[in-house]
Amino acid sequence: MIDVVIVGGGPTGMVLAGELRLHGVSVVVLEREREPTKVVRALGLHARSIEVLDQRGIAERFLDAGRTHPLAGFFAGIERPVPRRLGTKYPVVLGLPQPHVERLLTEHAVQAGAEIRRGSTLTAFSQDDDGVTAGLADGTSLRARYLVGCDGGRSTVRKLAGIGFPGEPTRVETLLGEMEIGVPWEEAMPLVLEVRRTQKRFGIGPIGGSATYRVVVPADGVNPDRSAMPTLGDFEEQLRRVAGTDFGVHSARWLSRFGDATRQAERYRSGRVFLAGDAAHVHPPTGGQGLNLGVQDAFNLGWKLAAAVRGWAPPGLLDTYEAERHPVAGEVLDNTRAQVELMKAEPGPRAVRRLLAELVRFEEVNRYFVEKIIAVSIRYDFGSENDLVGRRIDDLALERGGLYERMRAGRGILLDQSGSLSAGGWADRVDHLVDVSEDLDVPAVLLRPDGHVAWAGEDQEGLEAELTRWFGTAC
Repeated sequence: MIDVVIVGGGPTGMVLAGELRLHGVSVVVLEREREPTKVVRALGLHARSIEVLDQRGIAERFLDAGRTHPLAGFFAGIERPVPRRLGTKYPVVLGLPQPHVERLLTEHAVQAGAEIRRGSTLTAFSQDDDGVTAGLADGTSLRARYLVGCDGGRSTVRKLAGIGFPGEPTRVETLLGEMEIGVPWEEAMPLVLEVRRTQKRFGIGPIGGSATYRVVVPADGVNPDRSAMPTLGDFEEQLRRVAGTDFGVHSARWLSRFGDATRQAERYRSGRVFLAGDAAHVHPPTGGQGLNLGVQDAFNLGWKLAAAVRGWAPPGLLDTYEAERHPVAGEVLDNTRAQVELMKAEPGPRAVRRLLAELVRFEEVNRYFVEKIIAVSIRYDFGSENDLVGRRIDDLALERGGLYERMRAGRGILLDQSGSLSAGGWADRVDHLVDVSEDLDVPAVLLRPDGHVAWAGEDQEGLEAELTRWFGTAC
């Protein structure tokens, strides 16, 4: 019996695999593609995702491999300076194409002991009170306690589970690819900037120090068959239509198209089967939130599944995954819908865009939109009137190092500034850290393994109630 079978070896699946292995849970990842994709569906990581990696001690691998950029222009491309006091040690966006993110996450999962099976396709599953039986295309089957679909917007797991995927179909399509251009960048750049003043779904930019450029252009009028891959000729035609020139594009590395379909699974769980990442929600890539949303889904689900496998999960813990993450994705769907409207070239959307550009000159408005995109303002509803409870915690400076350094084991943490509290009955699941921070204005906080504050205060009885709620019965 395998503890957890993960279907889909993208970023979401690999983060989940790493989280489960941190707790000694056996994991098999089924990935239908035999080789990692070279297509760049996402361009980098936002602050909350970098924090997640930092909490597990692997952020430096990603920071070393990518390039950091200022947090500006990520809401509908409206440029404003980075707000002050964002409350994160990573007030940047990390430019790192998805293939590199996947590679590093896969290396981490494998190092942790996850088994990756490439060329393995799920075709069926059935479940009972004890587990899930997964049928594969080669005629073999696997038996697991739980199965998680991280297999993208066309998720086989979601369809087999009979989970609805309501929303809006694609209405606007865009071409995306990497290729070389036939004119010097110094000559092309002024025209690119001029066109982008009114056409926000257009862009050409160099990739690192190479001769390759990333090209984005509206796909209006291109082959209506969405399953057909675009051609270099499609890019040439659309560039001439939008910019008046095709920039001499040639030597394409890869070509793709994406739409603005916006859908969300009706539920994230069916018995012992869960959905995460694009299998649970799809939306336009505006703001670069999709990959990050999936990574954070996995971070939320991982410790809860591990608790269920290890036998200490309190009643209802697995249900909190959907309760917490479904509303978060719903808000992302709404903000991407709004951004798509703001980026249209018609007079109405352009007028609203100008008005919003005036509003974001106010510091608080600017911060509100930026924090929404980078996911540091999320607060789960734990039923507490204390505004700190439910929020993720920043990397507090303690007298004996940083807080994130103490979160590497993926356990709960009682950060106790007075040393007067106890988590003794939960010592196998929760670390009692007696230390102080000038940035923490409450006597103590109880942190879940995903870094969200489960309780704040100084009352032992109240603490024990929340320890039981999130970490089960005391030993």
